[in-house]
Amino acid sequence: MRLAILSETSAADRNADILRALEPRGYELLNCGMRRSGEAPELSYLHTGLMAALLLGLGRVDFVVGGCGTGQGFLNAALLYPGVSCGHVLCPLDAWLFARINGGNCVSLALNQGYGWAGDVNLRLVFEQLFTPERGAGYPEHRSMPQRASRELLGRLSNLTHRPMAELVSALPDEVALPALRYPGFLEAALTGRPKDEALAAAMAARAEA
Repeated sequence: MRLAILSETSAADRNADILRALEPRGYELLNCGMRRSGEAPELSYLHTGLMAALLLGLGRVDFVVGGCGTGQGFLNAALLYPGVSCGHVLCPLDAWLFARINGGNCVSLALNQGYGWAGDVNLRLVFEQLFTPERGAGYPEHRSMPQRASRELLGRLSNLTHRPMAELVSALPDEVALPALRYPGFLEAALTGRPKDEALAAAMAARAEA
């Protein structure tokens, strides 16, 4: 499983905690966002939300771990784009339920609000419950079939109510698209290998060079 970690400026110092919690799980990690506060250029949740959608749209990763101070900004930014199913996860129970009921491909963590003593332990417990073979199995068990039908319908609705990602990349304002696409190392990491969406890859490369 390939995971992207996308840290933005207000929670950049939590990047190391996220890595420590994930590394023992043996996944391929793509640490594409900020690594510490004070780095330049800075990324806001508007940028990391777009980056999450791009990586998922290309098929470069299977899952994105993002967030911001409260988790609300990244959640809303990521959900602007097609193909993103993002949950707001604050505790292990949220992770347990999101994995089984929603089976999404992205989470938004609150990395300042309530992040105090043992915050790093909470992250480890969240990831233990989030990445499970029972992802999408449903809960309670008798609700598994209607929940699966709802997930499939939600994906269809997302495609119907959004423009294709390649079109969006070309139309987004410079202040959102360019900091994300030109962030050091991001485009190279995103376009490694054969993309699931070749039109999106081409649009990203063209916009970054414009």
